[in-house]
Amino acid sequence: VQLQASGGGLVQAGGSLRLSCAASGRTFSNYAMGWFRQAPGKEREFVAAINWSGSSTYYADSVKGRFTISRDNTKNTVYLQMNSLKPEATAVYYCAAAVAQGVVTGPLTYHYWGQGTQVTVSS
Repeated sequence: VQLQASGGGLVQAGGSLRLSCAASGRTFSNYAMGWFRQAPGKEREFVAAINWSGSSTYYADSVKGRFTISRDNTKNTVYLQMNSLKPEATAVYYCAAAVAQGVVTGPLTYHYWGQGTQVTVSS
C-alpha cells in the first residue's frame, strides 16, 4: 500500500491543523493505521493509532485530549486532527499502515510508511 501524507504547515501555539493520509494500492480496511512524529535530533515517536474499522483508538499521553485520529474507509484516508498545538509538537509527522485489525502502537510493527509532512508550531 502507498501512503501520502498532507496537511502540515506553520501554525501558532494554540492553533489547529488536520493531517490527512491517503492510501492506495490495497484494500484500506485491511490495515490498522497510525501516526508517528520525529523532531530534529530525536527518535520517531508514536502519536496515535486506530484499528481497521475506526472503532478503537489509542493515543500517546502527550497528545491525549487534544489530538483525534479517525479514518474514512470509503475514501481510503486516515486523519489526525490536532488542536491546542504546542511548540513541542513541531516535527515531521508520518502515517503508517500495519497488516493488522487491532490498534498497533509499536513502530516496528508497521509495514508501510508515508513520506512525512512537516508541522511547525511557533510560540
